[in-house]
Amino acid sequence: MVGSLDLLAMSTPRLPNQRATIMDVAAAAGVSRQTVTRAMNDMTGISAVTRERVQSVAIKLGYTPSRFAKGLVQGASVSVGLAIPDLTNPYFPAFASSVVEAATELNWTVVVDDYGHGTASALDAVERLAPQVDAIIGYLGSDADKAQEIMGRRPVLALDVPESGAAGSISFDYDHAARLALEHVAGMGRTRVGFLDASGEGHAASRGSAIARAAVSLGIELTLCTAEASAAAAREVVRALLAESYRPDALLVFNDLMAAGALKAFEDRGVDVPRDCVVVGMDGIPLGELTSPELTTLSLDLRLVGRTAVGLLAGLLAGDVQAGAAGSAVILRHDLVVRQSA
Repeated sequence: MVGSLDLLAMSTPRLPNQRATIMDVAAAAGVSRQTVTRAMNDMTGISAVTRERVQSVAIKLGYTPSRFAKGLVQGASVSVGLAIPDLTNPYFPAFASSVVEAATELNWTVVVDDYGHGTASALDAVERLAPQVDAIIGYLGSDADKAQEIMGRRPVLALDVPESGAAGSISFDYDHAARLALEHVAGMGRTRVGFLDASGEGHAASRGSAIARAAVSLGIELTLCTAEASAAAAREVVRALLAESYRPDALLVFNDLMAAGALKAFEDRGVDVPRDCVVVGMDGIPLGELTSPELTTLSLDLRLVGRTAVGLLAGLLAGDVQAGAAGSAVILRHDLVVRQSA
């Protein structure tokens, strides 16, 4: 077991600004990695004097053994933190469920932190989770690199942030998704195309930029409007736009939750969907099958997203995947699911 622990320490590269490693402690204390392992885990085979010296050096350097590494020695379960921005949005419980399902198959435990309330941020969630977990999976936005600094050697897997500074990432090919949607509505003869974007930063900007690029490449004139990322806010914004005589014949929407609000706004104003205006959402949550009309959407296989995240994290923890290397970044694609709204 000690050999496995040392292999993990050797095969996991340091990221910029991260905490001291087992190698740093070994060098400063003038002992081997195996001795640091024994000292930090109160194992037999070393003297009390050596144990105290190694532990003193570790404190001075700010070294904290990975809980995953300790688990290899002590048989403890791996604990994974899951940072979620808003569990009231049906997308995130579906994603969280897929992570828990895959993690449970590995006998891991998952600790969930829903940070999207009040003044909380992704970094707040990471700081709460860090003392409890061996690794973190999360929608961390621009805080992903800082999250990795907090976690030190323990890997962070960032969702929807292609260049994050985290040990690993899963991002989505929004250019592919945008082209699927715009080619679909253009093929229906629609020319007055609107995009209802979510206000904010991070992945919101990624989706909007991809839609704009695809519209330019296809020669489609695009009208942009924004709303907060909720069904209620989307409904009010679309109602207001329709009252000002804004009449698109196709509306693409940032996500399915907002698309449900847009459908209600069209109903409120007597606009028939899909005859007068087609509507396309994004994410593929089950809600889209319950709207009237049923929602056409750019769908992610959320079960695949969760399983991919857990599988990639397992590789990072075991040292089979190198932090920040090519194999640590995965890109997934949406599929167009055509229903009644478009």
